[in-house]
Amino acid sequence: MITKLDKNATRKKRHARVRAKLSGTSARPRLNVFRSNQHIYAQLIDDMNGVTLASASTQDKELTLESSKNLEAAQKVGELIAKRAVEKGVSSIVFDRGGYLYHGRIKALADAARANGLQF
Repeated sequence: MITKLDKNATRKKRHARVRAKLSGTSARPRLNVFRSNQHIYAQLIDDMNGVTLASASTQDKELTLESSKNLEAAQKVGELIAKRAVEKGVSSIVFDRGGYLYHGRIKALADAARANGLQF
């Protein structure tokens, strides 16, 4: 009998496959993205030391957004995470899309981060 997995369980399986192949270091931290229905979150993670170097989300106080669940919000989060990374002296990263398809809000966040100084 075939069991049907929900979308999030399938995404988690995809994310585990991707995470088996990539890891963040001090020189090139991992930019992890999590997308919920209402918000989008980004973290720069050094997996070697188990430390989060910087984070940004649509819930940050310094972002003024009309809606937190559209492309513009994802772009603002990408700009903010890039700004915080450059402040910490990080310019080169590894992008971890979190098992999501590289399109829509995920792509908008990545493009905005690239435009603001991150290389991946």
